[in-house]
Amino acid sequence: MRRHGLTGRGAGTTAALVLAGGLLAGVAACGNTYSSYCNAVTAQQQELGQALSAGPSQGFIEALPILQGLQGKAPSDIRGDWNQVVGAVQGLRGALQAAGVDPATYNTSHPPTGVTAAQRARIAAAATALGSQATISSWNAVQQQVRDVCHTQLYVGA
Repeated sequence: MRRHGLTGRGAGTTAALVLAGGLLAGVAACGNTYSSYCNAVTAQQQELGQALSAGPSQGFIEALPILQGLQGKAPSDIRGDWNQVVGAVQGLRGALQAAGVDPATYNTSHPPTGVTAAQRARIAAAATALGSQATISSWNAVQQQVRDVCHTQLYVGA
């Protein structure tokens, strides 16, 4: 008696092809999830590198608009790390702005006249948060994810 339909070795081959096709579609969909993010990273690499070259604190403050743009495009699996980095930079920028000081010239050892002890403490706390292990780990995770997913560097030239 002859059977109709897929059985035996033919069924296994067909099932494998269907499974492979599904996996390839999943990979392609995953690539699409990151394409907007990766395009944004590539478009901002030079400018981000230039901003970061201004130094640790000043550079991140100058880069904040770029970082916020990338944060907005970041996929959900790295969003928490972006939030940590951007939040720390925003905290330092806010503390400096509240004290009315220029991040490029602010010196913790010799703060400008008029900066109160409370303002200095807030700036110091925000700088500590920016340099914290949590923020450094998040920054490293963001960079690694860009290398792994986008196959490029987050920034160039810094």
